[in-house]
Amino acid sequence: MARPTVAIVGKPNVGKSTFFNYLIGERKSIVEDTPGVTRDRVYGETNWRGRKFTLIDTGGIEEKSQDVIASQMRIQAEIAIELSDVVVFMTDVTTGITPIDKEIALMLKRAKKKVVLVCNKVDDFKKFENDVYEFYNLGFGTPNPVSSANAKGIGDVLDKIYEELPEETADEQDDDKIKVAVIGKPNVGKSSLINKILGENRLIVSNIAGTTRDAIDSEFENQYGKYMFIDTAGLRRHSKVEENIEKYSVLRTSLAVERADVCILMIDANEGVTEQDTKIAGLAHESGKGVIIAINKWDEYEKENGTLEQYTKDVYNKLAYLSYAPIIFISAKTGQRVEKIFNLINEVANNNAFRISTSNLNELLAEAIAMVQPPTDKGRRLKIFYMTQVGTKPPTFAVFVNSKKLFHFSYERYLVNKLREEYGFKGTPIRMLVREKIDKDGD
Repeated sequence: MARPTVAIVGKPNVGKSTFFNYLIGERKSIVEDTPGVTRDRVYGETNWRGRKFTLIDTGGIEEKSQDVIASQMRIQAEIAIELSDVVVFMTDVTTGITPIDKEIALMLKRAKKKVVLVCNKVDDFKKFENDVYEFYNLGFGTPNPVSSANAKGIGDVLDKIYEELPEETADEQDDDKIKVAVIGKPNVGKSSLINKILGENRLIVSNIAGTTRDAIDSEFENQYGKYMFIDTAGLRRHSKVEENIEKYSVLRTSLAVERADVCILMIDANEGVTEQDTKIAGLAHESGKGVIIAINKWDEYEKENGTLEQYTKDVYNKLAYLSYAPIIFISAKTGQRVEKIFNLINEVANNNAFRISTSNLNELLAEAIAMVQPPTDKGRRLKIFYMTQVGTKPPTFAVFVNSKKLFHFSYERYLVNKLREEYGFKGTPIRMLVREKIDKDGD
């Protein structure tokens, strides 16, 4: 079995995300005073007394509402409870027991989960002692007083969680997984794609742009391999990035790209490549990640003979720096060609981590030089002594020459193309570092 899972639930603005962020040691969940800012389940890993477990931060559970976002937040919290081994039920000492607290308590009792009751915002225990004991009435034993903001009492809560975790198994260690970040502008179908892959309602999906604010990690295994899918908040134009919430989302998208081995850049077929798409694509390219371009909603696009070829050409024209990235035309809604993504992911991930021996590289280099002589400038010719691979993810090569100035970008492009002709490197950028070396012949 996978490592145990602990879900944090409670009403909005009770301090769940602050507690979550403290435990995982990073600002992963959005923390704001606005109720409802944590919408989806957010995953993180933590460790206590030598035991690792997965932590899930959920959106606040509100009274039943007709609002689509509020209702789906409730569904997501219920799914998190169902998936968890232990539930941290967080309450707010400053509000006392509310009707929503009572409703959540009934939900947890019906789920028959192990519950650790936490009473948050207890900055001064003597001051709130009597208020804390009121929470006995929820029926989960002794409330654990904490102050998430000031990191008080959290160790005691972790001890309680540790005691309630299932027995440790031998296979809780992480297996190697390909980390895949699904990136793109809002409402392009990122969450729909992951939901289709996972076969469950893991992420909130609606036609309201920006409904996925947090980056979500979803582990998945099938006949093609083991994967970690990262659903990112859609990037917005700077003019629309006004709230702190959105700024956090932009940052988190960048961090998700950094974590990934492969990025799936999703583009709306009906809109084509937009300015936003080019900026998002640039994040993946500049980070040296493997890239797959997924044209989504292809089932909705009006097609004629030659449409696919022309569309492909247009994409590469607008994303010229991603000419190495394969394009796949999909429908996240219907599942059209979705399964074919896995072979592409595996191929791109392998190419991004591929290494070539120095001897093979220099055989290729000798052939390339024989076919096209290095350039000259004012009678001095560029000499390339040898080339070696110095890194992967992305494949990075050091070229030793007699003069950096003579190593024109056009010849660099030529060598990169020769590498691609010989070894493919589909889906991955190639980096080339130029190093000067003293010419023993004095040239």
